[in-house]
Amino acid sequence: MADLSIVPAEGDVLRQILATTYKIWNDGLDRAAYGRFYAAQRATPWGRRHLDRLALVDGGTVLASAKLYTFDATLDHHPIRIVGLGAIFAQPEHRGRGAARDLVGRLLRRAVDDGADLALLFSEIGPGYYARLGFTAIDTHDVQLRVAESARHGAPMTMVRGGEERDFADIAAMGAARAAPFRFHLDRDPDLVHYAIAKRRLLAGLGRPGAREIQFFVAEEGASAVAYVVISRHRDEWTIDECGDRDPSGARLGALLQVLIARDPAERRPSIRTSLAPGFVPPQVSVSASERCADVMMVRALSAKGAAATSLTEPEILYWRSDRF
Repeated sequence: MADLSIVPAEGDVLRQILATTYKIWNDGLDRAAYGRFYAAQRATPWGRRHLDRLALVDGGTVLASAKLYTFDATLDHHPIRIVGLGAIFAQPEHRGRGAARDLVGRLLRRAVDDGADLALLFSEIGPGYYARLGFTAIDTHDVQLRVAESARHGAPMTMVRGGEERDFADIAAMGAARAAPFRFHLDRDPDLVHYAIAKRRLLAGLGRPGAREIQFFVAEEGASAVAYVVISRHRDEWTIDECGDRDPSGARLGALLQVLIARDPAERRPSIRTSLAPGFVPPQVSVSASERCADVMMVRALSAKGAAATSLTEPEILYWRSDRF
């Protein structure tokens, strides 16, 4: 394999990758929709600048591939640059030969040359494999929530409407204020907010009718969004992908959730799952259960600026489900 190189995943290379990765990452989409889902993510303003798919090839043969994300972030109140690795995959006929390991090494060396300070990934296969590649696991949890309701199942007097593009700047601003005390967080500008919500909407829109529904609501005061929530809904199961509140207590978010539940007073109460920011539990909400995230957050320092990330613990991190990859 003397002709190893990294190339953009385009044309026939991309078709090979999508054909094989579809089997494990289709999220319920059919084959054509799976390809459109990736193309549409790349077409967003944030995706055009920050998302790529690259392949390790030997001549014209694809050996392994990965998605490459770039983020601006903050670590210990200092700006850093992050390279995110996702969908790392060795073609079935080339597994067991170190192709994926070789690709990760090459991508990280390239990231160092481009000025990245930290590599980040979410492992679906446990921490062992990536620990051998120099990554450190950070233990994180998802929680189950219970929302308090009045005995009469009434809704609080909160102005709630569907979220719109004009709300992205307000969401980014309330997110920055919420993130400021944490040692580590992404710097979520309006384009990243747009990308995160668009990705969820695309997944719902390209899937089977009724398979999943995305709800994006804001609580409004003076024509501005002061709280918001993005929910992936499947029957009576809700997953809060992200949420926020200008009020540090989260009271507006709690009221917003109460309004959403009160819309259907005769229905079975939903099971609500999320990963809340540490210490951010609205007064109308209680945590009923907690469990380790199936996707393990892992980091590897690429510069002296990124070295402190290997000591991070969950209470020091603000990272929404929407931004997992």
